[in-house]
Amino acid sequence: MAQITDLNSAINKAGRQRMLSQRMAKAYFQIGQQIDVDRSKKILDGSVSVFDRQLVELKAYASTPELKETYGKLEKSWLAYKDVLLGMVPAKDHGRKVLALSDEVLGLAQQGTVQFEKLSGSNAGRLVNLSGRQRMLSQRMAKFYQAMSWGVADEKSAADLDKARKDFAAAHQELIAAPVNTPQIKEALELVNQQWFFFENALGQKFVADKRPQIAVATSSERILSEMEVAVGLYEKTPK
Repeated sequence: MAQITDLNSAINKAGRQRMLSQRMAKAYFQIGQQIDVDRSKKILDGSVSVFDRQLVELKAYASTPELKETYGKLEKSWLAYKDVLLGMVPAKDHGRKVLALSDEVLGLAQQGTVQFEKLSGSNAGRLVNLSGRQRMLSQRMAKFYQAMSWGVADEKSAADLDKARKDFAAAHQELIAAPVNTPQIKEALELVNQQWFFFENALGQKFVADKRPQIAVATSSERILSEMEVAVGLYEKTPK
């Protein structure tokens, strides 16, 4: 990945940290349930590496006292989260801690993204943030689904999953209506829409012993993430 070159790039990477916070928890819960284990391990390890690298870049690019403070706090939360994620084999005993820490890291990553967006003060920056948040929501939905499937969810998880679904659908409509959309962006959003159909269908399935619904959520959440990354990259390159 290229270094941060401008505020749109910073918003994209800051926003990607939000997504990674949720994707790592999802992968952890999948490994614990023996769901697509090899790929889930690769997702977890790869996400940890990208989060580490981007955190260094974002800290270096943080130019205001508020941003420096946010990324200092994020680094501390991240070290605690990483310790649980990688410290031992995924186990139910640590599942609730992973769930809680994933939200703590998400909150700080969100704070940093919003601060960078405010610095940019542009509609382009807002769209990079909004589209980037869709990546996070895709992984957040999968995280809660796998947490409930494994029995490590808390009392808010079902409501949080439902809220993430509604937020994703509403934001997708807002992105589709954006006047700056180029033909490439429109095409990318249509591909996301197609994946959303499959992903939402998977999320609506009840857990069963053979884990087919859990596997469907694991694979469809990665597909929609991949398509959404394309869309965010296109918004990042739109004129300020």
